[in-house]
Amino acid sequence: MKFGPASPADALGGVTVHTLRQGDLVLKKGTTVGVDEVAALKRAGVREVVVVRLEEGDVSEDVAAASIAQAVAGEGVHVERAFTGRANLFAAHPGVLVVDRAIVDRINGVDEAITFATLAAFKPVVEGEMIATVKLIPFGVAGSLRDAAVGAASGGAMRIAPYGIKRVGVVSTLLPGLSPKVIDKTLRVTAERLAPAGARIIAERRVAHDEDALAKSVKELLGLGAELVIVFGASAIADRRDVIPSAIEQVGGAIEHFGMPVDPGNLLLIGRIGDVPVLGAPGCARSPVENGFDWVLMRLLANIPVTRADLTGMGVGGLLMEIITRPQPRVPVGTDGNRNVAAIVLAAGRSTRMGGPNKLLAELNGKALVRIVAEQAVASKATSVTVVTGHQAAEVEKALAGLKVTFVYNPDFPDGLASSVKAGIKAVPANADGAVVCLGDMPLIDTRLIDRLIEAFAPDHGSLISVPVSDGRRGNPVLWSRRFFGELMTLDGDIGARHLIMKHGEAVAEVPVEGHGAFLDIDTPQALAAARSG
Repeated sequence: MKFGPASPADALGGVTVHTLRQGDLVLKKGTTVGVDEVAALKRAGVREVVVVRLEEGDVSEDVAAASIAQAVAGEGVHVERAFTGRANLFAAHPGVLVVDRAIVDRINGVDEAITFATLAAFKPVVEGEMIATVKLIPFGVAGSLRDAAVGAASGGAMRIAPYGIKRVGVVSTLLPGLSPKVIDKTLRVTAERLAPAGARIIAERRVAHDEDALAKSVKELLGLGAELVIVFGASAIADRRDVIPSAIEQVGGAIEHFGMPVDPGNLLLIGRIGDVPVLGAPGCARSPVENGFDWVLMRLLANIPVTRADLTGMGVGGLLMEIITRPQPRVPVGTDGNRNVAAIVLAAGRSTRMGGPNKLLAELNGKALVRIVAEQAVASKATSVTVVTGHQAAEVEKALAGLKVTFVYNPDFPDGLASSVKAGIKAVPANADGAVVCLGDMPLIDTRLIDRLIEAFAPDHGSLISVPVSDGRRGNPVLWSRRFFGELMTLDGDIGARHLIMKHGEAVAEVPVEGHGAFLDIDTPQALAAARSG
């Protein structure tokens, strides 16, 4: 592969190495220089541009990424079309991600030009969740390197194990002082844990914390067809000879392992009665907060064996003291429970789908679209409003004259939506606990919806992301806790943060909405005409 500067004429057929801006010309990194690009470079007075050219035997970044991604994808994995040297892999159905680390390491060891990253092994995933990415560092590689990576992936590096267990029995043991409300809540939490796997509680029993009574109930649940039995003890399991393990053995079962190096979750017990797994749940399993119990439960629901070696190997990464839905020590005291929420209005785009005019300056009922959105944000409970500008920044600022907003210019606006999100997040006041991100082309978003998102934001109760929802469909705007600002700053290109919402599903508060305001963005002349007529 040849790399270096060239005159516009000599650059024909090459691929640009850097984004070039000169005057009105914006030539993005990775653009193949054609006749039109040569002419544009000459008009802009550009004398030299750095390009790369593939040589005989080389393959382009997209071709290499796509072929490697197809090779690593196993059952239940969908590969999207490669772009800019990246091929993303997604879960084709819900399940548990199974990764062969040795294969991943072999692929990454082929050459520094080839990278392959995945989510953590055994992570529960939902349909459509991004699970891995193959990224080529240069614009092309020798075909031999691509072939070596494909060969290293022989047999597939990852698959999605579908959930197979659907019928779950639950036994709760009782001691004086244990409130029925505690058991009721435990059942609700357990049902919610099982739901993503399509599993349900077919029967539950409440019996004295006694070996014989418990053994009888477990046997009864097995007779009802339970494919998995979970026992919540009124008292924590203290020893292999305690009530719960003894009851499992009384009905012919065996204890496979007691205890695990995950905190919370230490006192988990896993056993088996015939082909049916039995879990002695640790006390933390009564909470919806992620703990070691989740790690084992989801694997079992996907019919993935959990051995003693699997459990003892969970120590690295097993300290779950700062999972996302818990208060975190590094968050200053006093900022994790109130509703000091900033608003961000994204108004930097080039309106390419409008065919020319800036949609944000188009009028609806006598006002520019961006002004309608900004006025609603200013009138809301948001403590500040930051407007991110880019394309025609001066005109956008003029349209918002007189409003109490702060402007932030995004010089990278041609790179896509993510650059504006990052510019806005970076500008959020330091004392804000979160930010609601509004799109400047959604004029039907009103103050009441923004306020409802802020009201649903409850960090102390694990509600860290607020999203409007209608008929199962999630819309905009979205409110993000400051805890996610770091992840938002990693966004790239013209892709939003929807994958982060799926990733952190346990932290999402859904706000029911009616109508289509949370889903209507004015990005075409037809959409604008429809909004004006409606």
